[in-house]
Amino acid sequence: MQRVKLRAMEPDDINVIYRWENDPAIWVYSAAHQPFSRHTLEKFIEESACNDIYTSRQLRLMADSNDITIGCIDLYDYDPFHRRAAIGILIDKGFRNKGFGTAILKEIESFSATHLNIHLLYCCVAEDNTASIRLFKGCGFHETGVKKEWLWDGEEWTDAIELQKIIAQ
Repeated sequence: MQRVKLRAMEPDDINVIYRWENDPAIWVYSAAHQPFSRHTLEKFIEESACNDIYTSRQLRLMADSNDITIGCIDLYDYDPFHRRAAIGILIDKGFRNKGFGTAILKEIESFSATHLNIHLLYCCVAEDNTASIRLFKGCGFHETGVKKEWLWDGEEWTDAIELQKIIAQ
């Protein structure tokens, strides 16, 4: 398995985040549907340094391998009472299908259980995003439902697969 390290966002991450957030191919899988300015993203990085997951209910961590940023992972819709959070992952194009996704998921599971006392992680993945579905299922996530016509790409609707994993008691 690949070795990865999760870390907080830094101002130096602006170029890679700017590239990811402004890639229309990713928008159909995310909550973003328009380009972001560099200034907006710089403010997001700066504000995230002050946010804590208990207040903002979200956390973005960058993933590095051999001091190269290869992706990021988001925890959002964090619910400390029910001890669960939604999860989203992005692997940079050049690092996909090389085992980094599995390594990142293992790291966030450990971090979530140990430091955030999270019991369950869940995600919602477009049914045509077979690589992500394979990744999550390969890491022990189980399909729990289908959200019909959940995602709109501007031309047609796509169902979304709900997956979840219990990571701690």
